[in-house]
Amino acid sequence: MADAKLIAELEALRLRLEDEEASYAQALAELDRMAGAPLPDETGPEVRELLQQLNQLHAPPEARGGGGLGGALERRAWSALLPAVEHQARFNAVLVRLLNAQLEHASRYHARLRELSEAIVRYAQRVEPVVDARDDMRVARTPSETSQVLEAFGRRIDAMGERLSGLLALRDRVEAVSEELRALREGLAAGAPAPETARAALRSAADSAYTAFENRFRGSRDEVRRRQADYVGLLKGHAPVVDLGCGRGELLDLLRAAGIEARGVEGNANAAQECRAKGLDVAHGDLVAFLEQQEPGRLGAVFAAQVAEHLAPPALQGLLAAAHRALATDGLLVLETVNVASALGFFDVYIRDLTHERPLHPETLRFMAAAAGFSEVRLELRSPVPDDVKLHLVPTGGLPPPVVKALNENVARLNALLFAPLDYALIGRR
Repeated sequence: MADAKLIAELEALRLRLEDEEASYAQALAELDRMAGAPLPDETGPEVRELLQQLNQLHAPPEARGGGGLGGALERRAWSALLPAVEHQARFNAVLVRLLNAQLEHASRYHARLRELSEAIVRYAQRVEPVVDARDDMRVARTPSETSQVLEAFGRRIDAMGERLSGLLALRDRVEAVSEELRALREGLAAGAPAPETARAALRSAADSAYTAFENRFRGSRDEVRRRQADYVGLLKGHAPVVDLGCGRGELLDLLRAAGIEARGVEGNANAAQECRAKGLDVAHGDLVAFLEQQEPGRLGAVFAAQVAEHLAPPALQGLLAAAHRALATDGLLVLETVNVASALGFFDVYIRDLTHERPLHPETLRFMAAAAGFSEVRLELRSPVPDDVKLHLVPTGGLPPPVVKALNENVARLNALLFAPLDYALIGRR
């Protein structure tokens, strides 16, 4: 979105620049036309001829008269008209002088306008190369100035990145130490005999680092509880439930709140102690051995979230066999694990945890469960990737429909491969 906004602003700036350049060219053209306009006495010979005729005609006619009765009458009439004729002659003389003066002033004014427009044109012609040169210098200087600003900004970002890395490392260390101290405190408060108390405290301290790792990358207790909430409905009616690798006891909390009998087993002494501190029925020990100790057909459901990928193939096969033996008829097996068929799930989730034994493709785990005797085995994809992380479809405008259709089909294939849900749950019946 930021790139599109920048492109739109640059396009608007380009259009404005083109408009300003067009206005500048139009102004120069108008000045050229003004400078080339003819003066009044240059408009043609008829102006000078008319002015000459007007100067000749403004003089009053001479009095005429002859002998005889006709001459007397003519003189008598002329005498009567003479005042009016003289007045008209004076008026004509003033009018001619006014027209002559006006024409002279207009000629001087237009000549001055021509000189001014010619001076403006000459100045514009002189200043245009200077402006262009200044713009060229500014354009040439801008990348250098921009690069300097970016370099300085980059150095500040690098420095801030180093500080942030240091703070993140310190945060990780603080979390690990806090978990270790909490484990030691709870181990010492367990009230066991002195040698056993010391051994339990050491085990809890050793396991606290992985507890801190889970706190960071698996999510907070509330987040995990929210993701596992829909398992409660699935497990209802299948008590008692055993949660293998129950971790911090999020599912056990939910089952207890729903009134479903459940207990857990956890190999991490620190996590097991935390669960027991909350009043949950959790044993510390080996998961497969715990199942093998259960009476055949005793359990209603066996649940394990993010456990199967931690087991080597022989141990996973042993877990499946022990679960099949311990479950009652129609009992449920629910195994949630990382979806390594999703590129994001594999690269962003699976390989982050060094305790993961090997990736489990969904079809591989389904085959192993069916081979162990489970029926109605199905897969349920979980933890979908947000749409804003996925590849976006190509807009329909601007390209031929067949091209858009082909591109979007490929985008859908890539999204299914790269951004499939991060987890999946295998659900099978005894």
